[in-house]
Amino acid sequence: MNIPSELKYTKDHEWIKIDGDIATVGITDFAQGELGDIVYVEVETVGEELDQEEVFGTVEAVKTVSDLFLPLTGEIVEFNETLEGDPELVNSDPYGAGWMVKIKIADTSQIDGLLSADGYKEVIGA
Repeated sequence: MNIPSELKYTKDHEWIKIDGDIATVGITDFAQGELGDIVYVEVETVGEELDQEEVFGTVEAVKTVSDLFLPLTGEIVEFNETLEGDPELVNSDPYGAGWMVKIKIADTSQIDGLLSADGYKEVIGA
């Protein structure tokens, strides 16, 4: 299982890559493996300011639909539109081409509350 050490994580299985005041968000390798084949990613919150842990979209797999929770308060500034036609990128490249949204971080102090790679491994029992 791939859990890159340079990323931050949430207990809800999202990963976060911080670049200045922009954070790229996706779901972890563990999450995509648990969900199975992803057939649809829906994000209709671009341009909206959402609070930490608010639902920003959904990911649909063959057998289930799961909410996606925002790891940090901020404005959704971009959706990975490639996923509209190629949602299986979330399965094949969850930390690269399978990213979901980019947010403009409103409160950088929340970053301290995110999990490290080791902390996330504890959550999933790895």
